[in-house]
This record gives sequence, structure tokens and C-alpha cells, in this order.
Amino acid sequence: MSERTGEHRTTLRVGIDVGGTNTDAVVLDDDDRVIATAKRPTSPDVTEGLRAALDAVLAELPDPAMEQRVKRVMLGTTHATNAILERRALGRVAVLRLGAPATTSVPPLSEWPGDLRDTVAAGTAIVRGGYFVDGREIAPLDVDAVRKFVATTPADAIAVAGVFSPASADQENTVAEIIRAEVGDVPVSLSHEIGSLGLLERENATVLNAALYGVARDVTAALREALTARGLEVETFFAQNDGTLMAVDYAARYPVLTIGSGPANSLRGAAYLSGVTDAIVADVGGTSTDLGVLVGGFPRESAAAVEIGGVTTNFRMPDILSIALGGGTIIGEEPRSVGYRIGTEALVFGGSTPTMTDAAVAAGRGTVGTRPVPEEWRERLAQAVRAADEAVADAVDRVALGRADRPLVAVGGGAFLLADEVPGAREVIRPAHAEVANAVGAAIALASGRIETIVPATGGGSSRARLIDNAKEEAAARAVAAGADPATVQIVELSEIPLSYLPEPAVRLHVKAAGPLARQAG
Repeated sequence: MSERTGEHRTTLRVGIDVGGTNTDAVVLDDDDRVIATAKRPTSPDVTEGLRAALDAVLAELPDPAMEQRVKRVMLGTTHATNAILERRALGRVAVLRLGAPATTSVPPLSEWPGDLRDTVAAGTAIVRGGYFVDGREIAPLDVDAVRKFVATTPADAIAVAGVFSPASADQENTVAEIIRAEVGDVPVSLSHEIGSLGLLERENATVLNAALYGVARDVTAALREALTARGLEVETFFAQNDGTLMAVDYAARYPVLTIGSGPANSLRGAAYLSGVTDAIVADVGGTSTDLGVLVGGFPRESAAAVEIGGVTTNFRMPDILSIALGGGTIIGEEPRSVGYRIGTEALVFGGSTPTMTDAAVAAGRGTVGTRPVPEEWRERLAQAVRAADEAVADAVDRVALGRADRPLVAVGGGAFLLADEVPGAREVIRPAHAEVANAVGAAIALASGRIETIVPATGGGSSRARLIDNAKEEAAARAVAAGADPATVQIVELSEIPLSYLPEPAVRLHVKAAGPLARQAG
């Protein structure tokens, strides 16, 4: 690609998405044009695959000298999710609940799977404290009990969750100060910064966040190692669940927010590449197909509690439906997949394992591989295509929630598996660079911040208005802390949900702010 007039001042950024089968990378310029792409197998040592993808995408630049214009790298990764699912590399967490005497009947971590609880828990305690939903204290904070617990419970991190702390965070903040005074700089997770109102789900999310500090540190080190090996001095960001970015320091404090970033990246990338902001997106990978819905260019969020590794949490996640259909899916042995070995095991690559890639090639939906599909497999492969089409149509019907007027945007390395017409979708769109939509989604993401609190439903005069303004300012401040340009950050979501059974009418206020990353000099 030839350089345009003035392009010598243009800075570049790299988006990387580490998936279960492939690690994708793209390079975008200041005008969000895709100027290089690469896809490499995800290796057992993720750092190696990350480095290979980075090397490959930089090698695709029109001019090697352009590499020095790379100023930012955005990473989406499944490290945190895998660490929880596999119970590895998790830290030991001291769990402190501010809720006695009201919440002692259900201790912290009661519903956790035994193996995960044994891996994570360094000790738990419930001390006096917490708030009613309207912000009044249930009980004053028991400062002595907090000091005794943190001083006698060695842990890699401490999780603090108070009853209705999103309504008033004073007690949690006080506990953080006590911890710093008693045991120094041990990482502390405060629940009002992480989850929604429900205590147990918010407490669970906070404990997972605390357990992931070491994982976040390792991933950050791996990324920096890969960048240093290339001689790149760049700003680095992590993609989070809602399709926005956070700075590395922010991600280090809230690693649990990276869970679900992969599907969110795919949806955001699909919206950008297709130019469609309201659609169903099907991301077809090597092992599975993730379906989600774009609303205003952002992933539709799940309204239900989200279970991660057997633990119920309440932080916001994209509403994703996954089905066992991917390019490497082994026909007759679903949901098994050959994964990253597809390049050697699939029939079209000279292997002996029939896969969905072979079936799609036999059906004329793509030209992949180095060998023709053996004739004796064709009827069986045709049956697999029909079954796959029915599974996709059923999944589209489930995520569409009755609407059939939206297009379906097909992305991912296995997007060619999908038919040109899918029941329940107005049309099927296949944008350019669809195979690396997830990495594009990471590269174009905004930085965001959110806050959830409780305010009076009516009346209150200037007091209610002041509380809402304060929430907006706090959400904007969190977006700036995540890397957004203070001059462009905007409130992109403000919702009020009425609360029942209160002496005075009140609403749950949710505010989200987002904005482009602060620009850099070239």
C-alpha cells in the first residue's frame, strides 16, 4: 500500500486477540484503516503464539520502517477465563464481608465448587458493618475485627464486600485504608468497584478478581516481553467484557473484567468492518461459534447472572450463545475439534480426520486446503452441512428474541462455513477482514468507565440532580483512568431501574462513560 501525503506523521496501533485456536493480529492507522493482518496458531505457551502473531503482522507492513510508528498495542486474551476454568495460577485470597449481624447465615464462598474454593480461599470473616439499600448503616464498621482478620490471615490478596456498598462505599474504602496501614501494599479488591448490587454475586466477582492479580501480572509481563523483543516502546491496553479498553494499570486492578473480552471484541470488530450497528453476529472459530447481538454498535449485555467456573457473578458480560460448530469440529464426534491441528489433520490438508472445514469445502462454500475432498466422504459431509445449517438457524432464532429483520454478520476464520441465507436473518454480510474481526475489535475499542448506585426516584430537588451528576462525573473519571481522552469522553448509557419495597421510592442508577483513547504525537 502506498503512503499518502502526510502519512509519515501517522501513528499505528496493533490489535491482538488470543483465542483458543488462533492468535489474530492487525495493524490499523489513525484513520482506522486495516493495513496488515496475520493469524497464527495459539501455542500451549501463549507467549510464543502472541510473539509469532506480532512478528507476522509487522512483517506484513508495506514498509519495514513503519514498524517504528506503532505506538499502541491492544490485547484481548482468555488468560483469566482459562485460569479460573483450569484452577491454575490463582492467588490465595482473604475474604472479608462487611455485613454482620445481618448476613451470617450464608458465609462467603458457600456455593463455590469445592476445588476452586480450596484453591482460592485463604480465610473468610464476616464483621459488623454494611448498609441498607437507602444508604443507612446496618451497623457501624467493626474496625478492631477488620484489623485482627487482616493481620492474622496471610494471603496474596484481600477481597472486601459490604452489604449494599454500591449505595455507599465509605466502609469499604475505610477497610482499604486499614489494610494498607496494617499489612502494607497487598492488593485489595473492593466490591463496589466491580459488581452490581446483589451481595453474594458481587462478593464472588470480587474474590475472583483478587485471585487473578498474579495472572494479570504474568500476562502483562508476557506482552511486554514480546514487545521488547521487537524493540517496540508502546502503550499497552487490555480489552474488557463490554468491548471497550482499559489501560494496563487499570487491568492490573480489575483483571476479572477481561473475562468475556473475546466475544466482545468480535462483535465490536464486526460492527466496524460491516458498518452495521444493529445486527446478529456469528463468530465462527476452530472449535465453536459464538452468537451475539449488536445494539448501537456495542454487544447486548446479559441480563442474567453469569456463571464462571461454577461461580455465579453479577458483573456485566456480553450476551453470548455458543454452539459446538467450528472449522475444526470433527464430523461424527461432535463437539470434539482438531483445534490448531486442522492444518495437518483435515482431509483438505492431506489428513485423515473429516472436519467441518472439509464439509464446507465439499459444499462449495470455500476453497481451503491443498487437496480435494475424497469422493467417498461427500455424502457424509453433505449430511454434516445440513445439520450445521439447522444448528445455526436454531441459534439465530434463540438470540434474535423474535426479531427476524436484522442482518447476520459472519466473522471469524470459519465464517465460510455459514450458508449465504440463514433463517431468522434478513441477510448474511461477510465484511472484508472478517477473519480477524476480533483483533480489529480490540484495536478500535474505546476506553470506558461505569458506576452503579442508588438515588431517590422522585423529588429530592437539587439533591437528586447532584447525585446523578456525581455519578456521571465518577463514570467519566473512571473512563479517563482507563485511558480515554478527557476532552472527548461522553456519557453513553444512563439507566434507572425502580427498586421495590423501600420506605421511600428509589431507583438503581447505572451510568457508563466512554471515549476514544487520548491521541499521541507521531
